[in-house]
Amino acid sequence: MWSPYCGAAPAPGEWLARWNGDPLLGLGFVLAVAMWSRWGDHEAKKSATGAGLTALFLFLSPFCVLGSALFTIRVVHDVILVALLAPLVMKAFALERRAVHGSLALYTAVHALVFLVWHAPPLYAAAMSYDAVFWAMQITITGTAAIWWAQVVRAPAAAAVGALLATMVAMGLLGALLTFARTALYAPHWLTTQAWGLSPLEDQQLAGVVMWAPASLIYLLAALKILYRSFSPEPAR
Repeated sequence: MWSPYCGAAPAPGEWLARWNGDPLLGLGFVLAVAMWSRWGDHEAKKSATGAGLTALFLFLSPFCVLGSALFTIRVVHDVILVALLAPLVMKAFALERRAVHGSLALYTAVHALVFLVWHAPPLYAAAMSYDAVFWAMQITITGTAAIWWAQVVRAPAAAAVGALLATMVAMGLLGALLTFARTALYAPHWLTTQAWGLSPLEDQQLAGVVMWAPASLIYLLAALKILYRSFSPEPAR
């Protein structure tokens, strides 16, 4: 049987009461709050606050255990990791100001590969069975995404747009594979979706649509924002 870090899959009527009571994670948040007052400048402190609140939602709130029932929620969780938590971590630690060896193309490939590999059914099943594997998944996805975002921010507009579009394509391809798959691939959810009115395959297809459309749209909007800024005239000094 599966033993998800967030807890066993909840029934629809109980999930809002299923907060994560992990004492070590709770202690980590207490220590993070204690460190908050000593954080860097105002912008870094705001980003650290945002990162903490995002992590609280992902790992302590009932949203966490809802992902034990529905693969769609797990995909939303992972999209939040790369599209919201990772940029906040980047700003909180000022990663965009730190020298990092390697090209943007390399970090784009690493970011996409890490995300894709963790969604291979065997590795995903392991993450839903062992806490250590679960946290390895969370840390590597968020960490590589944060470093990648830092490289995107520092890169010339053309290179940044190329990296964003390449990542969008990778995300879209995975989403399409999940959407059009004819069998349910993720064993941890074979028996957990029915209570929510979805078959495992329907849940997987919905997750694919989330990854294919809204998640890919995030990267497209970021690319368009960079293009807009690159073509906008600089303000007169």
